Amino acid sequence: MSATINIHRQFARFFKDPKVEPYLFELSRMLTEGHICIDPLSIDQEALKEAGYEGVPAPDVMDRSALISNGEGRTPFVYAHNRLYMQRYYFYETRILERIQEFSDYERDKRKIRLTELAGLKDVVEQLFTGSSSIEGKVDWQWLAALTTVLHDFSIITGGPGTGKTTTVAKVLRLLLHMNKDLRIALCAPTGKAAARMAESLRRAATDSAPFIKEAFQALAPATIHRLLGTMAGSPNFKHNRDQPLEADVVIVDEASMIDVALMAKLMDAIGEGTKLILLGDKDQLSSVEAGSLFGDLCNALPALNEFSEAFLDEVKALLPPGSILPNEYMGDNKEHLLFEHIVELQHSHRFSDSDGIGKFSKAVLRNQPEQLEGFFGNYDPQVIIDPAYDGGVFEQFVLGYREFLEEPDIQIALRKINRLRVLCAIRDTALGVEAVNRRIENILKKRAGLKPHEAFYQNRPVMVTGNNRQLNLFNGDIGIIRADEAGVMRAWFEAADGTVRSVLPGFIGSLETAFAMTIHKSQGSEFNKVLVLLPEKAQAAKILTRELLYTAVTRAREQVVIQGSHSVMLEAAAIGIHRGSGVIQRLQKHT
Repeated sequence: MSATINIHRQFARFFKDPKVEPYLFELSRMLTEGHICIDPLSIDQEALKEAGYEGVPAPDVMDRSALISNGEGRTPFVYAHNRLYMQRYYFYETRILERIQEFSDYERDKRKIRLTELAGLKDVVEQLFTGSSSIEGKVDWQWLAALTTVLHDFSIITGGPGTGKTTTVAKVLRLLLHMNKDLRIALCAPTGKAAARMAESLRRAATDSAPFIKEAFQALAPATIHRLLGTMAGSPNFKHNRDQPLEADVVIVDEASMIDVALMAKLMDAIGEGTKLILLGDKDQLSSVEAGSLFGDLCNALPALNEFSEAFLDEVKALLPPGSILPNEYMGDNKEHLLFEHIVELQHSHRFSDSDGIGKFSKAVLRNQPEQLEGFFGNYDPQVIIDPAYDGGVFEQFVLGYREFLEEPDIQIALRKINRLRVLCAIRDTALGVEAVNRRIENILKKRAGLKPHEAFYQNRPVMVTGNNRQLNLFNGDIGIIRADEAGVMRAWFEAADGTVRSVLPGFIGSLETAFAMTIHKSQGSEFNKVLVLLPEKAQAAKILTRELLYTAVTRAREQVVIQGSHSVMLEAAAIGIHRGSGVIQRLQKHT
């Protein structure tokens, strides 16, 4: 028996109920793979047999176990909605759904008032969307996303890279500031870098605005979700909760696909009555590292996105800029769904074309179109270069691009140059894992660019913070460079949210990794001009590569992606999608 199986068996046996033990084993096993619950009718019988469980009893045995309740008792497990949960995950999921219902109840009474306010801002609406009323004769989804977000207290804006999620939110904020000049805005994201990048983009979007709007945008203070909620030493809870909600009129969360169920529940708990919550993210990206795939579940809860009722279209058509095109009204039976008209998917990428390059390749990955992917194998495309032979010369040529930051004396410019390119790995271990690849890059740069990686904190070592450090105002995902100060003391230098540079002694930071290469998971929320993706070989890729992982890696690049990996591994990755067990979609249907 493997060590992993033994751990799950020990967990299941701890509760001393042989009849439900196989189900507890499977729940423990699936939690480690990101599922927050299991469907007892769809469990992996082969995995149970391998663990020594034969003749698994019918699921109704759970109705008679003292360990399991229907959600109303104080038991370690919950069996509800035909799914088995650990208690805390059931209550996290329940709280999220309750909050969405509460958002819906509150906004229903405010809808007419907000429509009247928007009608009074028709000139502002037209000015914000002048020239974007239609894109190649198509609906302007940014416009509809902005209006639905102003009207609702809970909104989701999803879309791939370059579709304009942040641009849309900037327009939403400008409208809300016209309605309330004292609007209190909170910006956050799972990582400090993602939050800072969003704030920087929003400030740029306000350059042609009225002075009071420019001032409001310049005052935006990005934070990680943990920092916004207020961590408490030694506690999994936060200072802000349902009893002490955030002091904000609107809370904007970027990169929401990275947020696990537990953190999202605590964030929603801290949103007070009348406060807007806006979630931004790419529903096709990787899910959170921790359990759950909440953002994707919410986006997939409706049979189709971007469908609106005839009543809604009648309400907003007077606000349309000249020449705008309305979508067709929705004729289905989901108008009572809690999330109907609350989710808009932006569909036009201003960065990538659907007909070639990164745009075409990433779409083919998401849609599992092997014939489209094969068109890139052996054919030259300046944006997508595939190297199935793992050519060392291709790798070295890419890595030598790091000389730009190594040779840049200005630390602020060097910090920006290092973020122009990155090597991304799917795994941590083996020769193609991030640790070995970082050492390989160091050796190349030692020979070809004068790097001297002899000590832990060597000159020009790029580093990534891997934990949150509130005292130093450094957060998971922040990228810095080790360089000596004027006195010759090695310090870690970082670019602050306001564009200034600051430094700290690296030994104080605690959790640091070399960042010439990083895992694809760690790259979420980041963008680079050029990316080199290292895919594992077939045997290593079996349980690792999925279309979400490959899509996330490829779309980190703005200009060019180089992929070192076999054709078969890429095709197999595109054929495998992530599905994490949860009850969100089913339970939302029952809220209608």
